[in-house]
Amino acid sequence: MSSSSQTPDLSHRLAGIADITIDAAISFAELTTLHLGGKPRWAARCATPAAVVAALRLLDGEGVPCLVVGGGSNLVIADGELDLVAVILECEDISIDIATGLVRAEAGAVWDEVVSRSVASGLGGLECLSGIPGSAGATPVQNVGAYGAEIADVLTRVRLYDRESGQDHWVPVADLELSYRYSNLKFTQRAVVLEIELQLRVDGLSAPLRFGQLAKGLGLSEPGGRLPAAEVREEVLRLRRGKGMVLDPADHDTWSAGSFFTNPVVPDVLADAVQDKVRTERGEEDAAKMPCFPAGEGTSKLSAAWLIDRAGFDRGYPGAAAPARLSTKHTLALTNRGSATADDLVELARDVRDGVHGHFGVQLVPEPVWVGVSID
Repeated sequence: MSSSSQTPDLSHRLAGIADITIDAAISFAELTTLHLGGKPRWAARCATPAAVVAALRLLDGEGVPCLVVGGGSNLVIADGELDLVAVILECEDISIDIATGLVRAEAGAVWDEVVSRSVASGLGGLECLSGIPGSAGATPVQNVGAYGAEIADVLTRVRLYDRESGQDHWVPVADLELSYRYSNLKFTQRAVVLEIELQLRVDGLSAPLRFGQLAKGLGLSEPGGRLPAAEVREEVLRLRRGKGMVLDPADHDTWSAGSFFTNPVVPDVLADAVQDKVRTERGEEDAAKMPCFPAGEGTSKLSAAWLIDRAGFDRGYPGAAAPARLSTKHTLALTNRGSATADDLVELARDVRDGVHGHFGVQLVPEPVWVGVSID
């Protein structure tokens, strides 16, 4: 880090910019849903997109490493003193045009607040993404999705600050190359999302319900139907709470980064081998229930949670004494039980990843962004 970041001068210069507040006491454990992570040098709290741009222009111009933080729901950060500055997105304006269904949300807006307000306004399209923790600005970065829906289904364009060119501009969704849990922004620092724009349905009905468990819970005989968005939202929240996937500060079983591993896309021959192994070990009935979906070009998408279960990892693994454990409600969530360190979580993640690979030959890939630590 350049010496200027360690002197009062740079923080004073930032503090002199409109809508920026300097916080020298904050730790990443206070900024992440895993409640893990050490202290940055200091943090710049940015209340507007313009403040975010100004902070990054100054820090990048001085060669100062920094980490942009929204809801902190997708970060695994090392403990101790970190030689970087946190840029915290506190720009949270949400605008909704009920007549056209056009919704805009600044990057720091709480994502579930965007969903809640759109549903309450009679708009459909976001209901299946209810309860996902984090901020609006994070949603296009990894094309968040749940229950058969993705942000790509409704996203029209994104306002980006390009850190290389210094340009603050809107780009069409096609420029992000969105695919399953991926955009060309992911794992890069080339640009920061400042605002998103969504086109929702004005009839108050949900998008077609593609996820079998959700459709069944809502009384539909088969996927594909549409129901009032508010009704679907409540069912999604019920399902997520049952899996410990709705953040509750008082419940350590929800101190997680949500789904920790992406669902793996594997060659069909490997998917068949996994099913054969389960058939041998657990019987035909269980093998027949294996979640497996065509993913194109001779590949299939499997369920990471299902693989973790069948590889021998029970809910709550490795036991009540461990500071980092699998959730007692859902094995795809790795949780901090209140006293875990980042190293504890990394050890658990590595144990689960290697166990699934050793048992089935399938490599699980973590969803979160790693800062100062690595699973490898």
